[in-house]
Amino acid sequence: MSQKKRYEAIVIGSSAGGLNALKVLLHGLSEGFNIPLIIVQHISADSENYLIQILNDIRKLQVKEADEKEQPMPGMAYLAPPNYHLLLEPDRTFTLTIDERVNYARPSIDVLFETAAEAYKDKLIGIILTGANNDGSKGLKKIKDFGGLTIVQDPETAEVASMPRAAILTSAVDQIIPLEEIAPFLNSLTDMNPKS
Repeated sequence: MSQKKRYEAIVIGSSAGGLNALKVLLHGLSEGFNIPLIIVQHISADSENYLIQILNDIRKLQVKEADEKEQPMPGMAYLAPPNYHLLLEPDRTFTLTIDERVNYARPSIDVLFETAAEAYKDKLIGIILTGANNDGSKGLKKIKDFGGLTIVQDPETAEVASMPRAAILTSAVDQIIPLEEIAPFLNSLTDMNPKS
C-alpha cells in the first residue's frame, strides 16, 4: 500500500442479497471500529426498516436511520430510510430527499456516493456489495475521481453479481475482495487511524 491515509467515512451500497452481505461485513469489524459507515440498501418504500434491528444485534457498531442534518460519527452505522435519498452536504451533514428515483431506486446508491465524494474527497472509502442492477457504478467512479478508495465485493462471492460486475466495468476499482475478507481489510485500514 502507498502512503498511509486517515479515512473519515465509508459508504456502502447493496441491493439484492444485501442483508446477508451487510451482516457478514458488520460482524467482521473489530470492536471499537472508528470510521462511520453510511449505507444504502435497496428496500421497498413501505418497509418497516427491520434492517436496523437485525444489524444492531451484531453490536460492533450502533446502527440507526440517518436523520436530517445529523453528522456521521465514529462508532456508528447509518442507514438510508425507506423511500428517501440520502445525501451528504458539503458540511458533512445528512440531507433526506424524495426526489425522483435514480436507477429505479430511492434510496439510490449513486446519490449517496456522489455527494459523499464531494464532501469527503480523498478521505472516503466506497464499497459496492451484491445487487441486481448497476446502481452505485457512477458514484464509485466519482469517489475514485476525488481520490477516495474504492472496493467491490468479488462477484464470485455475491448472492447477485450484477451490481459488483457493473462497478468493476467502470475501471474505477482499487480492490476486488471476497465478502468475508472485506471487514478484515477495513480493520487493517482503521488500525492506521489514530483514536480520537
